[in-house]
Amino acid sequence: MTRSDLVEELAERFRQLTHKDAESAVKAILDVMSEALVRGHRIEIRGFGSFSINRRPPRMGRNPRSGESVAIPEKRVPHFKPGKALREAVDERTQAMKKQAP
Repeated sequence: MTRSDLVEELAERFRQLTHKDAESAVKAILDVMSEALVRGHRIEIRGFGSFSINRRPPRMGRNPRSGESVAIPEKRVPHFKPGKALREAVDERTQAMKKQAP
């Protein structure tokens, strides 16, 4: 699902929201989440999962074309850990879809 798909789904489920309102809501939520992660905060949405920042230490890599060593600097990357309810829901729905398939 893309961001625009999410906006479309929200606008369809909540008819009182215009497409522009749904787009603003999605943008606002994603902006707030991004800012919280940049500040080093952890985001936990009960029943869905949690977002945090993981540190990737600096390392030596290789340029695939030349084969020479390249220093790769430290990075901080977002990490998502699904919650128990989400994991179970995905598993149940996947099992149900497998049973329906011929």
